[in-house]
Amino acid sequence: MRIFTAALATETNTFSPICIDRRAFEASLYAAPGQHPATPTLCTAPLTVGREVCSDKGWELVEGTATWADPAGLISRETYEGLRDEILGQLAAAMPVDAVVLGLHGAMVADGYLDPEGDLLSRIRAMIGPDVLLAAELDPHSHLTAKRVEAADVFVAFKEFPHTDFVDRARDLWRIVVDTLEGRVVPAMSVFDCRMIDVFPTSRQPMRGFVDKLMQIEADDADVLSLSVIHGFMAGDVPEMGTKVIAVTNGRPEKGQALAKSLGMELFAKRGTFMMPQIDEKQAVSQALASANRPVVIADVWDNPGGGTAGDATVLLAELLAQGVSDAAVGMIWDPIAVQICMAAGEGAEIPLRFGAKSAPGTGNPIDGLVKVMKVVPNAEMRFGESIAPFGDAAHIRLKEIDIVLSSVRVQSYDPSLFTALGIDPTAKQILVVKSTNHFYAAFSKISAEILYCSAGSPYPNNPAVTAYRRVRRDIWPIMADPFTA
Repeated sequence: MRIFTAALATETNTFSPICIDRRAFEASLYAAPGQHPATPTLCTAPLTVGREVCSDKGWELVEGTATWADPAGLISRETYEGLRDEILGQLAAAMPVDAVVLGLHGAMVADGYLDPEGDLLSRIRAMIGPDVLLAAELDPHSHLTAKRVEAADVFVAFKEFPHTDFVDRARDLWRIVVDTLEGRVVPAMSVFDCRMIDVFPTSRQPMRGFVDKLMQIEADDADVLSLSVIHGFMAGDVPEMGTKVIAVTNGRPEKGQALAKSLGMELFAKRGTFMMPQIDEKQAVSQALASANRPVVIADVWDNPGGGTAGDATVLLAELLAQGVSDAAVGMIWDPIAVQICMAAGEGAEIPLRFGAKSAPGTGNPIDGLVKVMKVVPNAEMRFGESIAPFGDAAHIRLKEIDIVLSSVRVQSYDPSLFTALGIDPTAKQILVVKSTNHFYAAFSKISAEILYCSAGSPYPNNPAVTAYRRVRRDIWPIMADPFTA
């Protein structure tokens, strides 16, 4: 067998003012054919798992470009078309192939393309014809359009949020690919539209139990090859935004459709109960100070670069300062200019510095103060499960006994190693502030005594009922109370 693989991925917050060009992909991950590291990244696990599978099978794996940009705003047309055509050209040179296996995200939006993944998949289908297997792994925070479903044979999405299972789901995808190519299964993909948009953390009920149920069905029913929930991405103003359920069966599309509908309606019945309760910045800091446990993690859930925001909001930091907190660490605030200033000043320097809150309204005000540069690290990195997340040149500054990590590459707070990389012991602090909606949970829950979810400022469009969408359809909850009976 001869199989082509590639990855093209990012998540587009169409309300974010930070546009993406090719440099953004190169800053996060750009691997030319054959140059992807052995360690997978969030959307490139199909490539690294494919190396293992094809090596074991004695099959030929032809690697194309694998690239990922940390979430932000609109992708420039030139960047998307350039990367797309690069991969299409590599596929054309690899032809004929028996299958194409891709790593995608599913929430890209580019200038002139509301559905880049649909565009890419339909072009690939036109090249390879109707009989060659086309399969892809997706992030659940994506948009499952009809165009994509028509073009692809199999989609498998991560089940967990936080996305700790991206390698396991790539293995699921490749299991279906192998079984299809060796003639044991004929995958049929069925989709149900849940007519809703919500946030579904699997670190708490009811989504924990729902995902466990999906995995039990997969284990018990030989007809079911894979079940996935496309959560949707509420910061993407596109026509087909929303939650969907995918059932991949072994040639049983009617059974798959009935199962997807049953599961989808179960999700719809629990709408509005999935997201963790949130408190404002004043209550979060006061509650953390009053706790007898340490460290207390405060998650700045809506200033999450993983959702396309800048990650430079200062609302929580300002509250720490206002309440006189002196035993805290904040990680991270994105400010490349401030990082450059700190690196020029050098470790040990005391300098006046203005940093943060430059990107958009609702992020607070820039912080001014006399800071001490504690440590500077070129090309800093942190862990994310089995992967590495770079956050660029970084600086650890101290302002009124609060330790703050400044980064030059936007990335959410995945792991305590973001602090240790800058010489901060997170376990020694009373309060840790991180910028992430839920990806932080897997790693930080292991060291924290308590976790508080804080909604501070308004850097992210987190209430679909009032978000000023221009393209999103109106017949989904919570924009409409009950679209199934309307």
